[in-house]
Amino acid sequence: MSDETRVEWRDWGPEAFAEADERDRPVLLSLSATWCEGCHEMDAITYAEPRIAANVNEEFVPVRVDVDRHPRVRERYNMGGFPTTAFLTPEGTLLTGAGYLDVDGMRQVLESVREMWADKGREAGRVPRALDADLPPRGEVTDGIESHLAGQLEAKYDAENAGWGTDAKFPLPRTVEFALKRDRSRALRTLDAVRDHLTDDVDGGFFRYAGTRDWGDVAYEKPLDTNAAVTRAFANAFLYTGDEAYLEPAVDAVSVLTDELWTGYGVGGSLGPGLGRAYYAAPAADRADLDEPRRDLTVFAGGNALAADALLAVAAYTDDEHAREYADRILDGLERDLIDAESGVVTHYRGSDEAGETDLLEDAARVVGAYVRAAGVRGEGADVARTVADRAIDRLHVDGSFVDGPRSGPGLLDRSFRPLDANVEMASSLLDLAALTGEERYREVARETAEAFAGATERLSVQVADYGSLAGRLRRGTTVIAVGTEPGSDLHRAAWRVADHEKVIAPNAHEADAPAPRTVSEGTAVVLAGDGASEPAETPDQLMDRVGDVLG
Repeated sequence: MSDETRVEWRDWGPEAFAEADERDRPVLLSLSATWCEGCHEMDAITYAEPRIAANVNEEFVPVRVDVDRHPRVRERYNMGGFPTTAFLTPEGTLLTGAGYLDVDGMRQVLESVREMWADKGREAGRVPRALDADLPPRGEVTDGIESHLAGQLEAKYDAENAGWGTDAKFPLPRTVEFALKRDRSRALRTLDAVRDHLTDDVDGGFFRYAGTRDWGDVAYEKPLDTNAAVTRAFANAFLYTGDEAYLEPAVDAVSVLTDELWTGYGVGGSLGPGLGRAYYAAPAADRADLDEPRRDLTVFAGGNALAADALLAVAAYTDDEHAREYADRILDGLERDLIDAESGVVTHYRGSDEAGETDLLEDAARVVGAYVRAAGVRGEGADVARTVADRAIDRLHVDGSFVDGPRSGPGLLDRSFRPLDANVEMASSLLDLAALTGEERYREVARETAEAFAGATERLSVQVADYGSLAGRLRRGTTVIAVGTEPGSDLHRAAWRVADHEKVIAPNAHEADAPAPRTVSEGTAVVLAGDGASEPAETPDQLMDRVGDVLG
């Protein structure tokens, strides 16, 4: 989007910081995205203003970063949303920053930074607290973690408008999923609000967030990650309730994922096929005036893995063949273009003439989760999940928890960052993998990772409620339904319809190489929960009875 501005943008890299060092100038870092409407507005208004652009070009080294392609940069310098305008020293430490700035606001900030630089120079830079040398506070994984976060569901809930938050409202799909098992009424009311306010009534799918407490001032972007995660949350609500009111938005979103964001081969510079990153829909009343909706059709590993997971959930709960077909196509594309199934290397994205970073934590976590789901739905995927998990543990599990990626690069990229949300996502995927394969080592890494943050429990709120799910599963164990049939049998399909979205389904458990102690007789299913195991079930009705016997 730099052609909309008069700023002479540099790419993120050591050259830009070397220039800043040689010129003794601060770096102006613009974090932006193709799908971000505010980013386009700031380019067209603020950075296009001749005097602003001249001041930026003369007094700073301006660097433009796509936040989707460079997530490690995003996490270290994000000022709470996009666009972000951050000011850095030539060493990459942070001077100050802001979000969207109009012309007057930018003029004031530029003057303020110039004064700061003249007064203190590089000594004014600081390292954000999340990147300092201290490790997270360790502790024991107790029932209190789950209880505390379940309590936060009530304490932080907006009883008048539904959802959690006192200002902007985000869908918080993982929080909803945590609440579906522990506070279902609030979970469903929140999904009702998402359906009523953040669903695209014209084309389907979900908008990114609402800017006000009452779900107004909607941001009309439809990112892949949001749509995949919210689709899965609605599908899980249908699993618990059987209410078509929750299935319908999920099915409509499947159409968005497989139409508006589907790339095919070579579209948008991506290798494809797969799902593109985002789609800017615009308000319904304005769409007729737009030539073409903005799409970023780059295929990213983590977003596509999350989408495959959501599509497989819809397919497993409903026998939706369209969702199943596209999930299969996504996974095939990932293995062809972005996952090395032998080494476990996951590439963040790959275009026609460029490739993203490898070994990013969020990508690995989502790939492991998607392939465990695939193993449960279609009987294939466990080997890919193992290989990617093993590499992530080897490369990223450092001093008891996961860092977000390689600890190298310009700016603050050589500083370790241990994001709680991505650690929880990875540890949860490892628990799923342990339940599927019977390999205890994955469970032990998940436990160690959960312990790494347990000392900070009282400071945690609903945004990381899925940490409570992780703790609860470590305390009670994961429910596994071992099915002694091929995928697609009535017994296998019934297992997926058991109302517990945290369960793991293991088909083909009758085969000789099935992990112990899961081996079951052919044509039967067994429910395993904690140290308990049900009597074998031979029919779907018997299976539901066995679930009741074991889980109560």
